[in-house]
Amino acid sequence: MSATAPYACHPEDSHGRLWPERMSTFRSPWQRDRDRIIHSSAFRRLKHKTQVFVEHDGKRYRGDYFRTRLTHTIEVAQVARTIAGALGLNTDLAETVALAHDLGHPPFGHTGEDALAALMAPYGGFDHNAQALRIVTRLERHYADFDGLNLTWEALEGIAKHNGPVPPPLPYALEEVNEAWDLELHSNASAEAQVAAVADDVAYNHHDLHDGLRAELFTEAELAELPVIGPAFAEVDSIHPGLDRMRRRHEALRRVFGVMVEDVIAVAQNRLAGLQPQSAQDIRDMDGPIIRFSKPLYQNIKAIKSFLFTRMYRAPSVVDERSRVTAMLNDLFPLFLTDPAQMPASWRDIAQNAPDDTHRARVVLDYVAGMTDRYAISEHQRLFSGNRA
Repeated sequence: MSATAPYACHPEDSHGRLWPERMSTFRSPWQRDRDRIIHSSAFRRLKHKTQVFVEHDGKRYRGDYFRTRLTHTIEVAQVARTIAGALGLNTDLAETVALAHDLGHPPFGHTGEDALAALMAPYGGFDHNAQALRIVTRLERHYADFDGLNLTWEALEGIAKHNGPVPPPLPYALEEVNEAWDLELHSNASAEAQVAAVADDVAYNHHDLHDGLRAELFTEAELAELPVIGPAFAEVDSIHPGLDRMRRRHEALRRVFGVMVEDVIAVAQNRLAGLQPQSAQDIRDMDGPIIRFSKPLYQNIKAIKSFLFTRMYRAPSVVDERSRVTAMLNDLFPLFLTDPAQMPASWRDIAQNAPDDTHRARVVLDYVAGMTDRYAISEHQRLFSGNRA
């Protein structure tokens, strides 16, 4: 859908690409960005990266229906297109930022990120948003004329500002990109990028409720005590009395999903009507984001997140798994750092030729962060189960 609002990002106003390219005759710049992301190696690896449950834990949690980074990303992109279309924004750019937003996540979800951040503390730290930028600007190496995907400025800006303006000190990976091309990190992101960020919240708040129920970490009765969710179950029971458990669950949670999406759209429409921005730059120059939840719903979502944190993200079984996979990364990273020969040849050569420990650590980080859950587990078994070459 073409953007219709004056405050949307329009292709003819794009800041372009760092490496100039001829315009496509049938795709907009952001359609090309989207396609490059979908065809990237990093995007494919999201299939086997954790959202909450480690992939092989399907046996523990009775099934393999849980979200992965890939399915989460697809859901975020769908929500982003819906919201962007309703607001007259550029749906292609919103989708592009949504598809790229999790490319920098390491194996084992936020547990993996916490572990790598600690391991990288002496070498500049680790941040998955910054790592996503490093992937799309350097680590994807398929094109003849440039490293990375040579995405447009607007796509890079959206990835960098996923959580809003970025104050100093910058993560080194983000600093490198920003030095090459100023992403105006002090300002808001475009409305399309803000939509992608809110869509991320909508998607994971919705599907984590589904996954937590399927994993039997809590019950429908417990969820019914929460704001938004309780009224959703009550409405389903009123319209469909006696509905079987799985359909009742789905019907209630799809209403929760709808409440979040409709709230974001209504709040944005009201604020846009009042502020009357006339360009994408007007959105960037505003005092705070234009795309957000209403204050009442935001408070309700905080209550839901608090419940999920206690009952799901810090459930004893999940905490046990966090400890196990953290130990794996604490084994793998130092080994590769001190013995790069244990990495594949392409990574080994780069690490061995690194000018100092910091650069070598960043090569090792790029390798480990790019692993899928299953590959990290298999490498750990190979290297620490008596089968080391």
